[in-house]
Amino acid sequence: MDVKKASSKRVFISLPKKHLPALEQYYDLDHGLFVTDLIPHINEGYLKAYFREWGTVTACKIKKNPDMTGDKAVAYVRFATEDEADRADWAGPHNVGGGDVIVKRVVSPKLDDSSDEEVSTVSAKPRPRRSLG
Repeated sequence: MDVKKASSKRVFISLPKKHLPALEQYYDLDHGLFVTDLIPHINEGYLKAYFREWGTVTACKIKKNPDMTGDKAVAYVRFATEDEADRADWAGPHNVGGGDVIVKRVVSPKLDDSSDEEVSTVSAKPRPRRSLG
């Protein structure tokens, strides 16, 4: 069978691990975590640093919605391998930034084009900051 890549918008799928091989027959999958109940002032760099303990974080995207009840944010953290995502999920419960969060293991069909959520997995030297003086 041909393995396909999905196009357009990213879809997050949460299903029992025993059903993953059937889905992998039809799609190349990205493995990650969907994190809910984040405090609103957490940024993507902090979240990547938190989950780096369990593997290589290849993407991290936080969505803050002012209309959400309780003023919470949600995030998607993608790992390089299935094993790394599993280890991060099994290490819970997670406490990110002083608040308890809900972590759900998800898969997502890989997208055709490289999206803006891609981040470099290589540790790069930070750029020097400009002087304000």
